[in-house]
Amino acid sequence: MTDKLDAAKLTDRVAALVEAARRAGADAADAVAVRGRSAGVSVRLGKVEGTESSESEDVSLRVFVGQRVASVSATAAASDPKALAERAVAMARVSPEDPFQGLADPALLARNLRDLDLFDPTEVSADELKEAALAAEAAALAVKGVTNSSGSSAGAGLGGMVLATSHGFVGQYVASRFSRSTSVIAGEGTAMERDYEFSSRQHFADLDTPEEIGRKAGERTVRRLGARKAKTGPVDVVFDPRVARGIAGHLAGAINGAAVARKTSFLRDMMGKQVASAAITVTDEPLRRRGQASRPFDGEGIEGEKLLMVEKGILNHWFLSTSAARELGLVTNGRGSRSGSSVSPSSTNLAIEPGERSPEDLIASLKSGFYVTEVFGQGVDMVTGEYSRGASGYWIENGALAYPVAEVTIASNLKAMFLNMVPANDLDRNFGTAAPTLLIEGMTLAGA
Repeated sequence: MTDKLDAAKLTDRVAALVEAARRAGADAADAVAVRGRSAGVSVRLGKVEGTESSESEDVSLRVFVGQRVASVSATAAASDPKALAERAVAMARVSPEDPFQGLADPALLARNLRDLDLFDPTEVSADELKEAALAAEAAALAVKGVTNSSGSSAGAGLGGMVLATSHGFVGQYVASRFSRSTSVIAGEGTAMERDYEFSSRQHFADLDTPEEIGRKAGERTVRRLGARKAKTGPVDVVFDPRVARGIAGHLAGAINGAAVARKTSFLRDMMGKQVASAAITVTDEPLRRRGQASRPFDGEGIEGEKLLMVEKGILNHWFLSTSAARELGLVTNGRGSRSGSSVSPSSTNLAIEPGERSPEDLIASLKSGFYVTEVFGQGVDMVTGEYSRGASGYWIENGALAYPVAEVTIASNLKAMFLNMVPANDLDRNFGTAAPTLLIEGMTLAGA
């Protein structure tokens, strides 16, 4: 889907599937074609370890017969519209009824699709990818104290979608993606430490340089040498942005309409109530230009608008697709995400908005605390909000980073964490889920 001819070809395929479904007896239908292409090179210690190049083109058809729904998928090249449609309709007729399924309200469909500048036609050769990966690794290995490499990589690709529905919507978009990363090791034996740096952008010119990525990876890794455990007890924790993005992701999961409908979210009864400190505002913006998770329409053809999901600590919205919204007695807000033939709600460009204080100021305000740069394990219960993760980072002493810390666990409950959260002013929006440095008071550390 690098040009108009590709888009036209896929549009014809999904339109044919929808028409075939109606002829086979479906009351309504939608079809989606997804095309992806990627290339990547990985290196280690100056030698190429792997190369990959892939291309896929798949179609999915979803049909509705009364309140019954079924779906089928196939590769685009092998798809026979008539056969796929007849199979899907036959499956739907014997499926259980689901009163919440159906196409989106036609009145909500996007009419004039916006150009969000998501596609960069720059072609990056395999040799260019290799040279970028090698340069990043070399810059990291040049940092004094780095002793080995875990590998370096560079990649480029694109992904596109065409959607057609039986109530008249047809839309398509394509987005590119370029990336570079490197990971290295410092120290020897049991005292070894590892860290990494990466850059991922939709436009090639926006990528960080290989040299900058390598230097940052090396410096991060060396700073971790000499790590030790901290003392068990209560602790105020400052989360580095790359860890804070995970905290933002937990919030996104807790306000997902599907989880609320299933009663598997710890915030399921909190609409209109305070779920975070008054310093916290959370936005979701699907139409942001060059946004990592931007899209001119969602998986059901709806143009979502920017929402204040949480405003000064008050929960305003769930992420909603059509089916999740109907189950909750609400109206979709254009957050339906397509996964093959199924649609479920998800965030787009989610951000915990920045505060007024710098990260340095947050750290300087603490007599003692823990600056977390990495977390491990799966210790997050989205039903109860219980949070327990292995962590590493740096101990804060008298308002400054004192020494590296490893092999400890931090714990709390996400409900309390959101209510005791202070954002810094260093938000980087170049992520689909973004957050600034976050200070969370009153956690528990298990260590020495």
